[in-house]
Amino acid sequence: MAGFNGNNNEEPVANINVTPLVDVMLVLLIIFMITAPMLQQGVQVNLPKASAAPLAGKGEQLVLSIDKKGVIYLGEGNKIPFSQLKFKLQAIMKKRPANQRKLYIKADQELHYGLVIKVIAQAYQAGITSIGLVSMPENEESTAKKVTSKKRRK
Repeated sequence: MAGFNGNNNEEPVANINVTPLVDVMLVLLIIFMITAPMLQQGVQVNLPKASAAPLAGKGEQLVLSIDKKGVIYLGEGNKIPFSQLKFKLQAIMKKRPANQRKLYIKADQELHYGLVIKVIAQAYQAGITSIGLVSMPENEESTAKKVTSKKRRK
């Protein structure tokens, strides 16, 4: 009978076939490796160029994006009106220790300077102690254009 060895002890054979499990895990690993970089996309913003080296950051980063139309996004695409910005930031900052009250602003380079200043003022009023402005390195401009053009073709 299948599942039993030829002895008269009639003990079932307890071998686990791990080959299908390994196959499934490898497929899941490949899928994760392909999709993980896509999760960091966020809102499409045309960043200004800068020649300074990027800073190494630790911990969870709070990113506020402003597109060229002036629409404000908090985190990964959560659209919020300007009137609610201060209250949303205050709620987030209450949960963080004083040394981690940092905000990174990704503002489109075609955006009016005045709106960015108003957003910075709201952030300071909300209790943020450090604000960073995100820019694109000058040498990555051509790379960013290639990535954007590939996305539009799909």
